[in-house]
Amino acid sequence: MNRFLAIYLSSLLLLACSNSTQEYMEETTDVPEIDGMILVHAGTATLGSNDSKYRTSERPAMKVILDYDFYLGKHEVTCGEYSEIATKMSLKDFGNCDGDSLPLADITYYDAALFANAKGKLENRDTAYTYSKAAFDSEGHCTYLESFAFHPEAKAYRLPTEAEWVLAASQGWNPESKSWNADNSGFRTHDVCSIGKDTLGFCDLAGNVKEWVNDWAGSFRDTSVTNYLGAPDGGDLGERVLKGGYFSDRASELNIVARGDEYTVEASSHADRIGFRLAFGAIPNPVWLDASGNVKGSIVTPLSNVATLKSYTGTYNMLLAFRNDVSGNLAYIDYGEGNLSETEIDDTLEVYHPDISPDGKLVAFCTKPEGVSGKSSLYVRDLNAEGTNLKKLDVESAAIPRWRVLRNGDTVIVYVTDAGNNKDEAAFKNSSTWQVKFAGGKFGTPEKLFDGAFHGGISEDNMLAVTGARLLRARIADSASTLTGKAANAIWYDTAQACNASLAQDGSKRTLFLDFGGKPGRTFAGENYATHERILIADSNGKLQQTIKAPAGFTFDHSEWASDGETSNIVATITNTDGAHTKIVLASPSDSSTIELAEGDELWHPCLWVERKVKGPAGSEDSSQTTETPEAGIDFELDPDSAGIYYTVGGSEDAEKFRYKMQLLWQYRDSATVVILGSSRTFHSVIPELIRKPHFALNMANDHNTLIGSFFLFKNYVLPHFSNLKCIVVEAGMDRLKYLDSFWDSEAWTYPGWVYDQSHDYWKDVIPKKMLKATEQSLGKSKTMKETILQTRGYKSQKNRGWGDSIPSVNGDSSWHVNDPTPFNENLELLKEIARLTADKGIRVIILEPPQSPSFRNTGAYGKNGILRSEAPALLESIQNISQDYPHVVFMDENKMGEHDYTDDMAYDRDHLGSLGAEKISRRLDSLIQTLDIDFSSKE
Repeated sequence: MNRFLAIYLSSLLLLACSNSTQEYMEETTDVPEIDGMILVHAGTATLGSNDSKYRTSERPAMKVILDYDFYLGKHEVTCGEYSEIATKMSLKDFGNCDGDSLPLADITYYDAALFANAKGKLENRDTAYTYSKAAFDSEGHCTYLESFAFHPEAKAYRLPTEAEWVLAASQGWNPESKSWNADNSGFRTHDVCSIGKDTLGFCDLAGNVKEWVNDWAGSFRDTSVTNYLGAPDGGDLGERVLKGGYFSDRASELNIVARGDEYTVEASSHADRIGFRLAFGAIPNPVWLDASGNVKGSIVTPLSNVATLKSYTGTYNMLLAFRNDVSGNLAYIDYGEGNLSETEIDDTLEVYHPDISPDGKLVAFCTKPEGVSGKSSLYVRDLNAEGTNLKKLDVESAAIPRWRVLRNGDTVIVYVTDAGNNKDEAAFKNSSTWQVKFAGGKFGTPEKLFDGAFHGGISEDNMLAVTGARLLRARIADSASTLTGKAANAIWYDTAQACNASLAQDGSKRTLFLDFGGKPGRTFAGENYATHERILIADSNGKLQQTIKAPAGFTFDHSEWASDGETSNIVATITNTDGAHTKIVLASPSDSSTIELAEGDELWHPCLWVERKVKGPAGSEDSSQTTETPEAGIDFELDPDSAGIYYTVGGSEDAEKFRYKMQLLWQYRDSATVVILGSSRTFHSVIPELIRKPHFALNMANDHNTLIGSFFLFKNYVLPHFSNLKCIVVEAGMDRLKYLDSFWDSEAWTYPGWVYDQSHDYWKDVIPKKMLKATEQSLGKSKTMKETILQTRGYKSQKNRGWGDSIPSVNGDSSWHVNDPTPFNENLELLKEIARLTADKGIRVIILEPPQSPSFRNTGAYGKNGILRSEAPALLESIQNISQDYPHVVFMDENKMGEHDYTDDMAYDRDHLGSLGAEKISRRLDSLIQTLDIDFSSKE
């Protein structure tokens, strides 16, 4: 839709249905110089590369023109700088710095954003980030900011964009002589600027620590973009960008192209190699590139997280559809995904008043808004990114669609022939209300219900219909037997002006509407108020029951009941003092509170679909979305706020994967015979479907998991609950045996599901029937990850990119075992304990050593995490010797000190297999399992 046409149409509607005043904010004056920062002048940066050696997310090369100047910190924020501001501004003190001049490290993106805001407030400046509340882990790191939004127009401290960082770094890039790297750092951080400055005066843009930048990690395009800010949102992965490399990268590996880490980097990620530096300044006319490569001059930001919203609606399964009036497109947010993002269905159709079908799969909309007369078309399409299966109702005019489920079970759409001003009696009677069945992707034959455009809804018992497009009109039937029976028409609200009427579908027959500060409303509220400043709620007779006031500085528009018949919430837009519909909110009649759902430039006509219990034709309660499946176990009243909730909003990607792995565990605990445990090397290498019958395998390995973590899962969940378990495959990962921590040391206990399980001794004595269902219905993060893990029984494939460099880098000091053998020895004892616990249970144990790059033979290290190659054979032998005391244990060494047959085309990187390698190792593992002496004659 043409932007100027949108503004003109918006002004017409506002004249008919609102009133607003204007308020201006004082702008921060220009600052000629900022201490500790360097002014970077406008220029052109090249992001990414066309070189195939770089990751897909780093290709192709894209030019970014920055037509503004900005400031960038001379060096990374130091421990001393952080400590000084943290003390004054009550930030969390991490206490993990060994010197004031060292770069602050082990920082989340949110930690950096909070610091930028705090520094700005301390200096009496504007702030670039807004949020409603913060969540912190046990170490004090901020892991989530609810209602988080970045405001590029603010003249404030912030993280630099990737383009700003590259523009500054590329002009003086010299990592060979101006960086702390694996060749000179001793694998630790050093004081900032202690190795010198580049030609612009910046320090440590290469090396020392990786640096957060502001952007979501979107895809590049072979084009030129001005004032690029990254992707509009985090998409399916919620990935952010890191730049610059760190102290364990070799100088030859440091480059301005790389934009991540070994694993997906989220805003909650933190590690001793991650720090940041600040930028300062507003970004004029920013643009983003969406997943389809479209340039967007404005974005929609989801605000309240799904957990907060669940406290109002009672479920995680919610969808918010609305019109983005800047683009004219239908947009939606799926709250069933913890990683919230806005999706737009991009086409040339005008979209007004979207309404989501009772099953949440379809959306109906029209091409004319309320209050505007004229012909309108009605469409239905799938509610997905492509908006597939578009269907048009073949009638002369149809507006304001509303889905209904009739008592006979039919799903229909109610619509009106004209949604214009209803003040004129004759014109109103010339319009009419209709319904049409929609089933099997097709419209049925339209059926006229009655004269008059009652587009505010029809009550469940068919006794009441309402409308509001200048007057609040009601149709009151004398019988519920038919929609087309006799009825009396009435004008409510003392004929005062009203609009946006919506009839509740919870049986209460309450009507909500907006007014123009009319006398009936003022009398009821006991005060004067502005146009649309209050939502008014009337009972089935039109008598006012309640009023909800808009947040200060805003007024309501486009108000509707949400589809949650049990809790009866309201969704609406709110307009600012300039008349722009900048936010969508949920308003709760139970306490008159409002929470913000989304923020953008112009958001219209929201519809909030909430999964609810609906009555089928026989009147029995059933869920519209879930299917009850029989579960073994006992009846036990589970806590719905704890049971199965192994992931919450803001949680890590590791937690999300464990959440789906636990769903697999509860689903297949009586059928799985083989369970695979390990780290990312095994997660991405062992394909359960290639373990042949009579076996049935689950892959419970996960990124970053350690042997201690594998032992936790084995002892508390696998061994007690898998009634038909015949074989455990546990990864050794010998170079990773330096780790003595796990997901269950701290992070797990921030999620209620793990705490709940622990408090019930992990259900070792009794398993509730509903545990699987509770886990299925708990929050996830991305549909892609969910489908991948559940469909493959726990395996995630990776591309075949090759082993990498001929001299692969090694993380840390290779001599760690020589310096301190304790970690290795403690992990070796855990392998022996697994052997001991399975010895008398008929369960075979396979200790798996996955392959790593054969090029580690060119280094002094055994693998990615070290161990001197001279020490490795004896350590491998100590693992293999476990089978001497426990004959049911087999050591499967697929690395063979690098002398293996996993070729370059089978690898993903220096220590992970690609899909071809995964197929090879999985078939070998299957062959071994099939040869084991396993008794299938009985179940324990």
